[in-house]
Amino acid sequence: MNPNIETAFALAKQQYAALGVDLDQAIQTLATIPVSMQCWQGDDVTGFEVDASALTGGIQATGNYPGKARTPTELRRDLDLAMELIPGAKRLNLHAIYLESDTPVARNEIEPKHFANWVNWAKEKGIGLDFNPSCFSHPLSADGMTLAHPNPEIRRFWIDHCKVSRRISASFGEALGTPSVMNIWIPDGMKDLPADRLEPRQRLMAALDEVLAESFDEAHHIDAVESKLFGIGAESYTVGSNEFYLGYASTRDIALCLDAGHFHPTEVISDKISTASLFVRHLLLHVSRPVRWDSDHVVLLDDETQAIANEIIRNDLLERVHIGLDFFDASINRVAAWVIGTRNMKKALLRALIEPIDMLRQAEQDGDYATRLALMEETRSLPWQAVWDYACALEGVPVGIEWLNTVKQYEADVLSTRG
Repeated sequence: MNPNIETAFALAKQQYAALGVDLDQAIQTLATIPVSMQCWQGDDVTGFEVDASALTGGIQATGNYPGKARTPTELRRDLDLAMELIPGAKRLNLHAIYLESDTPVARNEIEPKHFANWVNWAKEKGIGLDFNPSCFSHPLSADGMTLAHPNPEIRRFWIDHCKVSRRISASFGEALGTPSVMNIWIPDGMKDLPADRLEPRQRLMAALDEVLAESFDEAHHIDAVESKLFGIGAESYTVGSNEFYLGYASTRDIALCLDAGHFHPTEVISDKISTASLFVRHLLLHVSRPVRWDSDHVVLLDDETQAIANEIIRNDLLERVHIGLDFFDASINRVAAWVIGTRNMKKALLRALIEPIDMLRQAEQDGDYATRLALMEETRSLPWQAVWDYACALEGVPVGIEWLNTVKQYEADVLSTRG
């Protein structure tokens, strides 16, 4: 290890020890917290269906940076590089459209065998897989309704798609020894004001109940549902609202997914974590960066990302919160986007782990809010970067901006050859 990194860490250790913080323990804990990286950053949510449809459901990947993955093999190669540049535990989140088959497979007929290569790859890397049914970008989702569709035949198709997706998810967990979190998000809604807001939600509730009827071992599979405020083409009404899914998740004992971009511009999911944790056993987070709307920009080490991490650590929710990323930026090097966003989430978790929480809680309990505020502000400028650099060096991961040279070389050698 670089002696400068060791010296900086030793000095930081003294400063944090004065606040009752054990940096060695924090680094050990950080290494065990998995962050589920999203496969769709690597190919702009295209997927690998033989008869793939154009993106719909309010999803847009803007930009045309060269080098996006065109095959599962290319996508896995890109992920290999990104994961080598990120410290700590990782997972991969797959959508159903990332299956592998030489012939068209209807979404209600997909099977574990269509994801066998992903499972083998995950085994080799020692990581877990998460999963999602893909209820968008399909002829039967073209009118903006899926599980809440008034046509029972179309609704049946999407119910069956979610059913087989749960079986695939459970097969991941069984094969890899870590539960797969399967998140159900649907684009269902209306562009203009509906006359009936209740009946679509009744249909959705009944459809979800049927989807969840089959039991799976929670050691293999965890169900989650995800709300959204609005989408393109569903600006006035979303069937799966936050209130609907909070009620549904709490009464069905499944996980609730909170996406950073799925609420009003003045709402933040960091403020919702503690409340939701009172009513559901498991939370799934989709950490992204909304810019005025659900634009899914690359995650920054900004105030909200830090607040999300703080809420997880302060409330001792690591065993109940599953951290996933959900952004897709086609305007920059896609591997770099993964690395930047995932490292930032890891940095936020580290900063939360080395916060002097005991001193902060004591000041709050004593009503000494000046001390609480002073501690919060002074710790912002403590040498946390020295701790991060040391954590990276311990794992043999590039320190600082060194990783960018690797990505640039990969772009020149590999990405630039993809036409």
